[in-house]
Amino acid sequence: MSLAIKSMTKKKKSSLLLIFAAAVLVVGGGVTAYWLLVRRQIFQPNIQVSTQLVPQNAFFTASISTDSKQWQQLLNYGTTESRQVLEKQLAQLQENLLTANGYNYQEDIKPWLGQDVTLAYFSPRELSPAVLSNDQSVFPSLIVLPIDKLTQAMELFKKAKSQSGKQWVERTYRGIQVYETNKSNSQKYSVAVLGRFLVVSENPKIIDQVIDTYKGAISVASKAGYQDAIAQIKTDQSFAQLYINLPAFLAAVASDAQEQPETTAAKPLKQDIVTTVTLAPKGISFEGISWLKPRSAVKVSNQNSGSFLPRRMPASTLAIISGGNIRQFWQYYTEQGALNSLIPISPDNFQAGLKTTLGLDWEKDLLSWMEGEFALALIPMSPEQLALQDNPYSAPLGAGIALMVKVSDRSRAQATLQQLDDLITNSYQLPVVETQVNGQPMVTWTATLGGVNATHGWLEGNVVFFTLGAPIASELVPQPQKTLLQAPLFQNTVPTKPNPNTGQFFLDVERTLNSSNLNLAQLSSQQEILAKAINTIGLTVATIDPNRTRFKLFVQLKKQSQPSKAAETKKGDNQQKP
Repeated sequence: MSLAIKSMTKKKKSSLLLIFAAAVLVVGGGVTAYWLLVRRQIFQPNIQVSTQLVPQNAFFTASISTDSKQWQQLLNYGTTESRQVLEKQLAQLQENLLTANGYNYQEDIKPWLGQDVTLAYFSPRELSPAVLSNDQSVFPSLIVLPIDKLTQAMELFKKAKSQSGKQWVERTYRGIQVYETNKSNSQKYSVAVLGRFLVVSENPKIIDQVIDTYKGAISVASKAGYQDAIAQIKTDQSFAQLYINLPAFLAAVASDAQEQPETTAAKPLKQDIVTTVTLAPKGISFEGISWLKPRSAVKVSNQNSGSFLPRRMPASTLAIISGGNIRQFWQYYTEQGALNSLIPISPDNFQAGLKTTLGLDWEKDLLSWMEGEFALALIPMSPEQLALQDNPYSAPLGAGIALMVKVSDRSRAQATLQQLDDLITNSYQLPVVETQVNGQPMVTWTATLGGVNATHGWLEGNVVFFTLGAPIASELVPQPQKTLLQAPLFQNTVPTKPNPNTGQFFLDVERTLNSSNLNLAQLSSQQEILAKAINTIGLTVATIDPNRTRFKLFVQLKKQSQPSKAAETKKGDNQQKP
């Protein structure tokens, strides 16, 4: 997440952070907005002014506060390694934007800068070959700087013209003066002053689009649904405000995945997201609204029934996703196209794999009787089983997956389970044993190689459960005395609002991604640095209507003095609730 710098003086830290707030995005952080003091009649009265200058084709905007107190609070987050990553990115941005052009933040920028900075990113298709060749993904396509003191801001141009070796070219577009650098051996920029704003871009075409927007073309802030969403989540205490055009955003970040951006953007999902970001004592809170664009073929469920199944999961649960209707969840998952390019197992691959290995059609043979609430969890083996010296499961597997679903047709479910047992016996020659775990009847399969264990059985209330991986059935049956909902870490991470909700998500990053007990795929070095800065993640989602969803996300971060040790997460009683 957004993390701090350690090896700079306090003064230099503040200067860099205020100018290069974009770096907070590089390490996965959050950003937000506030109200500008200067308003013009061309702007809507209840919308952040700077976003009304950003052309509608931006796929991501971040309006970041320059409040030094909030930035000092931000400096407390993270690990030494994550702060070093941030410092490197800040240094790169400083060199490209200021130092290379002969500017100093304290002397040239701070005296006239307003109270926030807005960054905007555009699709690679919007950028010129010269910009793309620079390979500076961190640098935003557009920067909008509010001018608090116009006279002092104009001194910037006077200084530029007086510097030896600097070449500036002036041109006029729709009556607006545009200043452009003309240097072959350095980064090139286009700059314009629009009322009380200074706009900067590496791409002259983007500056022209901004001027078009200033003259009345559609902006991000004037897009359908934007104003209503902002009005519902705005807060005076927020640190930043984000806007995401989800299909275009995912197409950009997944351009090197299997699906090309053109294909991804053409999928049915047409969704926008706005969120405010607030700094809390223990981490960063995101509160937002997503909405489907007009004429979207996808509709979200209008039921906020939630799920009671997490209370059947043990307090030791490492991760869980739950919802009120598994069929609705699957429908949205399969229809949202754009997201699937970033998911390791796409819906199509999942269904094809299930058909090939088990001969079952996911939607016809399984999902047809799974119409109720569900919970999918990752649960660690009990300490007792891990302590067994001859335990064949502890080495390769440290946890198992558990799925609980409330069924609508028990007889069809039982027939499918019998079909599955017969397949395992006849096709894979694995032992299928009817057994009991803590007095509860269930069916168990065990692979002779690899120690993979699978079970299925029934709980009260027409709830069927499956487990796969390590033998974790004893953690579920009977219902645990200490449940996940009672665990302090869960309570202090997963937001209690909105309530009622459609579903929730929880991930104990410290005991999963930061642990060596689960034999998970190895993270890249950058991903590992980011993961080690995070303790837990919690999400609660609710539907407003068939077109709009509200959510609250909390990312609990380490502090400067907090080590990255899985054992520390057991001290959950001291965690603060978002």
